[in-house]
Amino acid sequence: MIIEQKISAVVRDMPPSGIRKFFDIASEMKDCISLGVGEPDFDTPWNIRESAIYSIEAGRTHYTSNHGSTELRRAIRDYMDMRFDLSYELNQILVTVGASEGLDLAFRALMNPGDEVIVPAPSYVAYMPGVTLAGGKPVPMILTEQDNFRITPESLLSAITKKSKAVIVAFPNNPTGAIMTKEDYEKIADIIIEHDLIVIADEVYAELTYDKRHFSIAQLPGMQERTVVISGFSKAFAMTGFRLGYAAGPKPLIDAMVKIHQYSMLCAAAMSQDAGAEAMRYECSHGFPQVKQMVKEYNRRRRLVYSAFNEMGLKCFEPLGAFYIFPNISSTGLKSDEFCKRLLFEKKVACVPGTAFGESVDSYMRCSYATSYENLKEALSRIKEFVQSLKS
Repeated sequence: MIIEQKISAVVRDMPPSGIRKFFDIASEMKDCISLGVGEPDFDTPWNIRESAIYSIEAGRTHYTSNHGSTELRRAIRDYMDMRFDLSYELNQILVTVGASEGLDLAFRALMNPGDEVIVPAPSYVAYMPGVTLAGGKPVPMILTEQDNFRITPESLLSAITKKSKAVIVAFPNNPTGAIMTKEDYEKIADIIIEHDLIVIADEVYAELTYDKRHFSIAQLPGMQERTVVISGFSKAFAMTGFRLGYAAGPKPLIDAMVKIHQYSMLCAAAMSQDAGAEAMRYECSHGFPQVKQMVKEYNRRRRLVYSAFNEMGLKCFEPLGAFYIFPNISSTGLKSDEFCKRLLFEKKVACVPGTAFGESVDSYMRCSYATSYENLKEALSRIKEFVQSLKS
């Protein structure tokens, strides 16, 4: 038997993650500084960790409801109401194993074979494969630096066809750090309604903004009823290892997602859910002090990398959210894959080629500044040396 011939053609033909490829190489390279993976370098706040420890000690090690614990869903409901003025019933909220599972469930709950999902380009590497695995067809919606990597009416209309069923809205954006304001969303809301599109809003970076507070597209009139908001605890609360996320949306869609969830994951880990409830309760009741402190430090790093890339001649869009920066490397004459490979092997700095996020951004690379200020300064020094070497 030749096992390779038994593998699904869809999976076989799917490229591996462009992020993980460079991360795996960097992890085995001595003295390498990785700016590749978007993971907070902060420890999870102690009160959250303590809550998980207490949960285990108290014997809360069993299944919860498929929807998630009532305690956590109440905390999520209160958070959505307080932060975004969005009201949900508990049965409109599903606790997931990370925001990634929420995205997968939304895709699978919505897709019939051939249905099209409009995907921003550039955007997170999992969107297009996720749509494909669900039986749908991803259609790129090209976002440009000239438009501050935001969705415009023109970019949205250019991607819509008769088969369009949904559009992914992912802001603050990975990899660009772009945001969408209320005014930006108002320009595209009528188009979404006119073409009867479902909105899959990935808002996992909602708490990580710098100059303007995050605005959810679901806040606009007529949008909550057609939007599923996907978010999680990994980024804002530095809880990546807890694998905890949630989806909030129209009950028929959440019901469909629960149906898939109960046949696959069943529920998120009970101790992670207790930790998530503590995170939400504490931050909401105390004005988000721990999140604000992390954001303050990210902002310090953001200013450092933004200034440094522009000074070394790599034109750089100013990120206004998340913890990524997306410098334009076209002045070096190298495409993104070659630039990042040479940077990795010659200077031991790992960044991610723009093409990992879409073929339209081969002149860019992504750097995460979710690492220490000291590491960033050293990495930027090495990148500057590399760029200067290309000119000699």
